[in-house]
Amino acid sequence: QVQLVESGGGSVQAGGSLRVSCAASGRTFSGYAMGWFRQATGKEREFVAAISRTGGSTTSYADSVKGRFTISRDNAKNTVYLQMNSLKSEDTAVYYCAARWSPTLFSISTTARDYAYWGQGTQVTVSS
Repeated sequence: QVQLVESGGGSVQAGGSLRVSCAASGRTFSGYAMGWFRQATGKEREFVAAISRTGGSTTSYADSVKGRFTISRDNAKNTVYLQMNSLKSEDTAVYYCAARWSPTLFSISTTARDYAYWGQGTQVTVSS
């Protein structure tokens, strides 16, 4: 089992940057594929980015954030990051990190129901 705590959210002007982090408890973080999702007010939760157990180039992004957001992980620090650049007002949402136990090194998922563990979320507000 793993517990997730997000941090780093806040308010920023359009065009700015922000990095959110997700710290995981436990000693088996490297066994989990990780994902970031977001939910804007009045909208359904949507996929943002995902990264495999090993990280590196095994990542996936929603079309709406591709080229602007970067997901990464540091297994030594039990932490996954989401670097967000060129932020837009439509990026305003609560951002959640999620973890899924992954038996294979390079598998990732863009589907929320595949993730068993979730953080409490961190608010990101982008003003235009």
